Amino acid sequence: MDAKELIEALNLLEKEKGISKDILLEAIENSLIAACKNNYGKADNIKVNIDRKTGEVVVWAEKRVVAEVEDDVEEISLAEATMKFPAEKYEIGDTVNIEITPKNFGRIAAQKAKQVVVQKIREEERKAIYTQYSEKQREVVTGVVQRYLGNNISVNLGKCEAILMEGEQIRGEVYRPNDRIKVYVMEVKETTKGPRVTVSRSHPELVKRLFEEEVTEIRDGIVEIKAVSRDAGSRTKMAVKSNDPNVDPVGACVGVNGARVNAIVNELRGEKIDIITWSDVPEVLIENALSPAKVVSVTVNTEERTAQVIVPDYQLSLAIGREGQNARLAARLTGYKIDIKSDLQGREKPKKKANTGYYDDMGNWMGED
Repeated sequence: MDAKELIEALNLLEKEKGISKDILLEAIENSLIAACKNNYGKADNIKVNIDRKTGEVVVWAEKRVVAEVEDDVEEISLAEATMKFPAEKYEIGDTVNIEITPKNFGRIAAQKAKQVVVQKIREEERKAIYTQYSEKQREVVTGVVQRYLGNNISVNLGKCEAILMEGEQIRGEVYRPNDRIKVYVMEVKETTKGPRVTVSRSHPELVKRLFEEEVTEIRDGIVEIKAVSRDAGSRTKMAVKSNDPNVDPVGACVGVNGARVNAIVNELRGEKIDIITWSDVPEVLIENALSPAKVVSVTVNTEERTAQVIVPDYQLSLAIGREGQNARLAARLTGYKIDIKSDLQGREKPKKKANTGYYDDMGNWMGED
């Protein structure tokens, strides 16, 4: 690569990759200074200049004019300076630039230029990818399953690969190479090997983002998602609120003939989704959250964040759900500890401590078996 080819190559890189030619030339100059120091020892006075138009490389040594030279690397006598540059008038203490371009320096410059350009391109590409995906943090992107890394999965997002950790996968979901899946971007970290992207299929925010993509009213701010609780792969409860009295928030999310919610259920491979209406009244919210079970009454202690719910006898198992799932998700959604009793239990005077227990605000069963 000669000087002209170097400039042409840098102009092309600036156009195609968006990497500044001046930044590259400055990096090449610094690498050449380091190469010169290998020949000239400390040589802190060495300067390298690359002509921005022609690409010609010149190496200079800045020397201080002295009466008597003690260090010929950094000093020059007044007599020698006057002899080399008779047209100039130097005095003791002035600085003189003397060209010391080594023989065959063009070959060295070309090698260094290639190394710097390749490294700089890698750095800029990594930086661009990091910037691109860091902007997608807490968003949903589509990826292609690549391969298993132990129990983790590598997912190709286009310009980089993400890691779907075992704990972020949907329980029971099978992933095959080349499967296209939507994932929630949890974290983007910058590393020496490029950006490290961690994604999730089990995060509750995945459901929220999918509804934002699918439902126009949510994107426009007419319908608001207030809370989501999820057992990934099994069931999700989502509370929605309308900011327009003429818009039904649940109907907007369900869509005509269930088209909108079914699209998301299909993406989550059959996960059931309960959509309820949000209420600022805790009793109403808790009653809605326990849907599809019917509720007789709800008594709330707002200070302790607890609620006692009475349901019809025949609705008790439905209110609690299989393995307590319905009550657990309702507790997470509302943030209240929920104690569910049947209508019969509510009327009876307890002879001993009730063993029905309750679900705390995290959805954990706190009673006895």
